[in-house]
Amino acid sequence: MPAELQFLEEWIPDKMDPGTIFVLENQTKLGHQQNPFVAVMSCPRCGTMGLITKLQLCAGATMICGGDFCSAEYRLDGENISFRSPQ
Repeated sequence: MPAELQFLEEWIPDKMDPGTIFVLENQTKLGHQQNPFVAVMSCPRCGTMGLITKLQLCAGATMICGGDFCSAEYRLDGENISFRSPQ
């Protein structure tokens, strides 16, 4: 079940609905040099916010929600969010 990604132009945490992304400034200073954190994304299922890396944003690397009661697995495919199929 794909969902559409939403971009936030200005950092307003209250406007971070599920599936919203905010691209960070000074990206090379956060995280590992080869794969820095580049954005904040809210889980498309529960809305828990977390940092995502360059590979997760641009190359479709898988993400797992860090929320206490959610374990959604998903990846970005352009501007679409693709959820992992249950096995």
